[in-house]
Amino acid sequence: MKFTATQIAELLSGKVEGNPNAEVWNVAKIEEGAPGMLSFLANPKYTHYIYETRSSVVIVNDDFEATAPVQATLIRVSDAYASFAKLLAFYDQMTQNKQGVSSLAFVSSTAQCGENLYLGEFAFVGENAKIGNNVKLYPQVYVGDGCIVGDNTVLYPGVKLYRNTVVGNNCILHAGVVIGADGFGFAPQPDGHYEKIPQVGNVVIEDNVEIGANTTIDRATMGSTRIHKGVKLDNLIMLAHNTEVGENTAMAAQTGVSGSTHIGKNCVIAGQCGFVGHINVADGTKIGAQSGILGNIKKADELMGSPTQPLRQYLKSMAHIRRLDEMSKTIDELKKQIETLKSDSKL
Repeated sequence: MKFTATQIAELLSGKVEGNPNAEVWNVAKIEEGAPGMLSFLANPKYTHYIYETRSSVVIVNDDFEATAPVQATLIRVSDAYASFAKLLAFYDQMTQNKQGVSSLAFVSSTAQCGENLYLGEFAFVGENAKIGNNVKLYPQVYVGDGCIVGDNTVLYPGVKLYRNTVVGNNCILHAGVVIGADGFGFAPQPDGHYEKIPQVGNVVIEDNVEIGANTTIDRATMGSTRIHKGVKLDNLIMLAHNTEVGENTAMAAQTGVSGSTHIGKNCVIAGQCGFVGHINVADGTKIGAQSGILGNIKKADELMGSPTQPLRQYLKSMAHIRRLDEMSKTIDELKKQIETLKSDSKL
């Protein structure tokens, strides 16, 4: 589908500078532009590309001042980055606007389904499940018995929701996500074997949550594992039974959270972090990559390391570690000098 510079400017409340009829049908980085492409310039480091880009239309900030001729048509807006993000969302919505129920999908006769659904091939909706309006279930999605999926939620191929899972409105679960598998509950017995503890709770995911591919969230032993509204989880994250993640917390890939750990609101957790079980993490905490969190974090801080320590202290420690070889040589030299002094004193 093609759009003119004028149509794009109207959508963004921008102003066209150049050919108002310039057409675009795809997007590209400004340095990789080609005819028919739409690009944007927000970072001053990329300004030189605007004089050589082959993109037909470029979105720029209102205060951009050209110092050489620009071949592309410009659209001036108050915030080029935000405007381009808005266009990408619009484009994504258009390309992902699937509807209809495949003849190869299965919906239980006891399930309740809303309007304007997309159910791809081999999507499954179990008994007494409730599916909201404008929901998209891509091929091979499994929605188990008693599950609830809210309005405008998208489940990409291969997502699995075990029984009684609740997913709120406007959520996105990417391919391979598994929600509601049994928590890792096993009781050691005197003879050395493990007795499985039934996991009878569920998982509740609130509104506006996005979960990356192949992330897993276990059902609670009792009660609910709960992901609060606005949480963003990357790919390949593991959240164990009875964990809780507070509103608007973001968590990067390969992080693992042990059972019954509560992470607060507005936290930022980098990749490959590991949390022990039964601890609380304060609202607003920021944790660096590959950190090990072994105890409660009672107030917001920037932390890193294993075990974690304040970021400034961690960086100082790392500076000392880099000098260990030099320090070791110095110590060896001092030992030699001391031995020499001892020998001289005996004479």
